[in-house]
Amino acid sequence: MVNQELIDALRGAEAVKFGEFELSHGGVSEYYVDKYVFETDPRCLELIAEAFAERVGAAKLAGVALGAVPLVAATAVETDNPYVIVRKQAKEYGTGNQIEGEFEEGEEVVVLEDIATTGQSAIDAVEALRDAGAVVDRVLVVVDREEGARENLAEHDIELESLVTASELLADADRE
Repeated sequence: MVNQELIDALRGAEAVKFGEFELSHGGVSEYYVDKYVFETDPRCLELIAEAFAERVGAAKLAGVALGAVPLVAATAVETDNPYVIVRKQAKEYGTGNQIEGEFEEGEEVVVLEDIATTGQSAIDAVEALRDAGAVVDRVLVVVDREEGARENLAEHDIELESLVTASELLADADRE
C-alpha cells in the first residue's frame, strides 16, 4: 500500500533532491533522500511516527544513532513503547556502552532506521542487540532505496519493512 500522504510530505519538505550524490557506502546516485530534512520537519516526523506506531506492536524500540534517534523518540511518544539507542560503536568514555537505554535479555526489539541502501548499519545494530541478548527479527525503515538492503538483511534472518520505497517516492517526481 502506497503511503501517498507521507510521499507528499517528503516531497513537500524537499527531502528528495536530484543531481549527483555520493552515498555513505561509497556509491553514487542521481537522487538523494535527505534524512535530516525529513527528520527535522514536524509534519514528516509526525507521519513517520504514526506509520511506525501501526507496525511495532508492543515491542521495545531501537534507533540507530544518529539518524534514527528522532524517529525512535517520536515513535516512542506515539506508542508509549520505551526505546534504546544503538551506537555504531561503543563509546570510549563514561559507561562505554554501545546500546544506551535498558532492555531485558530475551526481550523483543524492533529496529527503526531512516534510509536503507545496503542495510549494513541496520545489520550492525541488530547484531549488537542480539549479542546483548535481545530478540530482533525486524527492521522498519522510512525509505528503502531498493539497492540490496532487503536481501542483505534476509541473509541475517531480518525482515525489512519500509514505509516507502524509492520507486514509490520517485514515481512522477518533479526532477528539477
